[in-house]
This record gives sequence, structure tokens and C-alpha cells, in this order.
Amino acid sequence: MREYEVIIIGKGPAGLSAAIYTARANIKTLILGCDPKIAGDYAIDNYFGFHETISGKELIERGVAQASKFGAEILCDRVLSIHFDDSGKYIVKTERDEYKTCSIILATGVSRKKPDIPDYEKFDGKGISWCVSCDGFFFKDKSVLVAGEGNYGANQAIELTDYTSNVAICTLGKESTISADYRKRLKDLNIPVIEKSISKLIGDDVLKGVRFSDGEELKVDGIFIALGDASSTDFAKSLGIITEGNFIVVDKDMKTNAPGIFAAGDCTGGFLQIAVAVGAGAIAARSAISYVKESCRK
Repeated sequence: MREYEVIIIGKGPAGLSAAIYTARANIKTLILGCDPKIAGDYAIDNYFGFHETISGKELIERGVAQASKFGAEILCDRVLSIHFDDSGKYIVKTERDEYKTCSIILATGVSRKKPDIPDYEKFDGKGISWCVSCDGFFFKDKSVLVAGEGNYGANQAIELTDYTSNVAICTLGKESTISADYRKRLKDLNIPVIEKSISKLIGDDVLKGVRFSDGEELKVDGIFIALGDASSTDFAKSLGIITEGNFIVVDKDMKTNAPGIFAAGDCTGGFLQIAVAVGAGAIAARSAISYVKESCRK
């Protein structure tokens, strides 16, 4: 397992800005993330220093080149989970590998998707959960469903088997994008993948079951939402980091309440602009550099 002093999750303006600072400070840095939404045909004409319009794609490419020049490693890989290990460091699990680090900067933006489930808000916190690490224990030996169509959902379903053997995945009517490797692991654990949409949640005060679009009903005690890719708030909740709505709570130094974990960019809320994200990335990097030097280099 490869080890880094800081891992930055997200390859947008905040993550790349942070990497430029940490790598220049001789901190062993890894960025995990693929091209963000901004790296498309967005026309940007309000960013300092560019009197001419620049595309989002070109701006990200310049940031990647600059971070790489200072020694940051950049991998297009999707992070599935983050866990605290017995050595006091963090294990970052991706679709293709695992990494160890003593410091993390969350910079994936805001991407939490609401589930296409009628009236799901009624059971949010009463059977519906967004965090296996937080709530899996409460569903010990119970019947649970994971709502998700990709590897993030598959990984969450596998993690739930630490608490119960009665686990299934529902893609909410979407075509499954689960990789062959994860499909095999699901099959070995007897976790079925149901490619149906949910038309109704059954229960009064707490969730008791679901009705699928074809009329079939299934008894479930809990549904864990894991749509698309994991967001910064998904990671935050799994680590006990304080959030407000879809945003991570940080102080003026971009520190979260978890040791060695910082956040920057749109995932912290506020004025969601590139210029703000770049500045926040620099502040988060400064805090991470101090943390690494004081707490990790012993």
C-alpha cells in the first residue's frame, strides 16, 4: 500500500490549488479525481489575471501542469471510502487501489444526488441513511437495501455485510454501471442487484418496506443512499465530520473537527466561485502542511 503525506480528493480549482502549495512545500502529495464539471466548454471571463476568456478545460489543464511541475501525483481514480486505521492514519480506498495518508483535503465540490424515491424525506433518519459507517450498526441482522447504480453503491453494500447478511442493491431503475470485479464480489456475498425503480416506501413512523414499479414488494428495515460517486459530505459523515446540509463545516483555516482533515471549495458552501475555491485551497494546504510537519514527521 502506497503512503502519502497528504491526499487531496478532487481535481477542481480548490484541489489543484492546494496541491500546488503542498507539493512546493515538499509534502508528498497525491490528487485523486477525474476531470470536474468545470473542465468542459465553460467560458470563464471573470477570473483574475485573464483579460481574455478562458475555457474551464484550459484552466484545469494549466492547474494540472502546475501541480505536476512541483511533484504532485495525479490519478484519475474514484474514491469509494475513507477509514481511520489503528496506526492513527487514514486509509483511502478507490476503485483500483488503497492508499495510506496522515492528512486529507476534501475538495470534491457538491455532488450529492437526491434519490428518485417518492416521499423519501418522510423516512430520512427513520430508515433512510446516507452513511454506512455512521448507521450500519443500527441495522445489525436486519434487511437493508442500498440505492445506487455504480461501484460506490457496491462498496457500501459490501461494507454493510459487516453488520448483516441480508443486503441487496437497487439501482432505482438505472442501468447498473458496477464493474466486473465488484459484480463478482457481490455475487460471492450473495448480494443481488435489482434494476427496478421504487414507487412507494412502506411504513408509518419507520420504514418497513418498499414497493417496486412492477408492484412487487420487499420487506426492508433500512435504505442506504449511495448514488453516483461519493461526495465530500459522504466522506465527512463517515468520519464523523460536522456538516450543515450538503456542506462541510470548517474554521477559518479550513480545518474540520477531525484531526488531519481539511476541506476547501464548493463543498464548504459560501460564495461558489472559482476564485474563492482557489483561495480556500491555498489556506487548506497551509493548514495541511503545518499538520504534517507537526504531527506526522516524527
